[in-house]
Amino acid sequence: MNALQFLVDHGASVLFWVVFVEQAGLPIPAIPLLVAAGALVGAGKMPLLTALLFPIAASLIPDLAWYYLGRIKGGKVLGVLCRLSLEPDSCVRDTQNFFQRHGPRSLLMAKFIPGVSTVVRPLAGITGMGAATFLFYDMAGAVIWAGLCVGMGALFSNQLEQLGLLFDQAGGWFLAIIGVGMVGFIGYKFFHQQKFLRDIRMAKITVDELKQRMDAGDPMVIVDVRHPLTLHLDPEMIPGALSFRMEEIEHRHHEIPRDRDIILYCSCPNEVSSARTALLLKKKGIHRVCPLEGGLDAWRERKFPLERRGA
Repeated sequence: MNALQFLVDHGASVLFWVVFVEQAGLPIPAIPLLVAAGALVGAGKMPLLTALLFPIAASLIPDLAWYYLGRIKGGKVLGVLCRLSLEPDSCVRDTQNFFQRHGPRSLLMAKFIPGVSTVVRPLAGITGMGAATFLFYDMAGAVIWAGLCVGMGALFSNQLEQLGLLFDQAGGWFLAIIGVGMVGFIGYKFFHQQKFLRDIRMAKITVDELKQRMDAGDPMVIVDVRHPLTLHLDPEMIPGALSFRMEEIEHRHHEIPRDRDIILYCSCPNEVSSARTALLLKKKGIHRVCPLEGGLDAWRERKFPLERRGA
């Protein structure tokens, strides 16, 4: 039995569960399966409603679950997702930038962008997007996503069926190549992540050391490099800290003095945003700079004082 015939016989359940698992957060690509379902629609072997409605329904269930997790748990959900990602340095911040630019419309495009799809749903809940607004845009995005993939498969149904037969003839060799390719991709991403973490490894200051220096009145500048969305949701800052977005360095680095220590903090795993900002500042000639170990979370754990932004 070839792959397309298997999809003919078990199409509804296969579509539902593969899409459900992918949208729940596991790295299982559903788009190829949607395209294959479209090919069956074009060949008259699967009803169009099955190819569209089952994936849409399967995506809405985990989407709503992530949305409400964001509303209930807040930024902790993003921290968990970031730690699970193969690219923890960019998964949350890139999605925050994307969400800030497009707002609810980001849900129309999110399923086509790896990484963004996972983070944007809890982010919508965290930012207080209404449930009705989320459901409208998320459902519209699911319809667009499933419709385009199934439509592409239907358009090229003849070619895809021939390709499916070739894969079936290749037998176990094709599956082996797929497996090696996936392992290689994950290995490359892991290697890239470890290299990045080595590159940003630098001396850090602990929250206890920072508190002692603040109490002693040491001249220094404390900079909060969290994303504006994070600041909006969590406006508490270390007393006296400046808000300085990492993406603004090119235009604002002259505001940071060169004659004193600069302490950077964020609220992301491995102090990634702080370390990346430190590297960028060093390229601008600011060398007395170091991240705060543990960031704002570590400062809070020690119950050190905080002030609200703009207070």
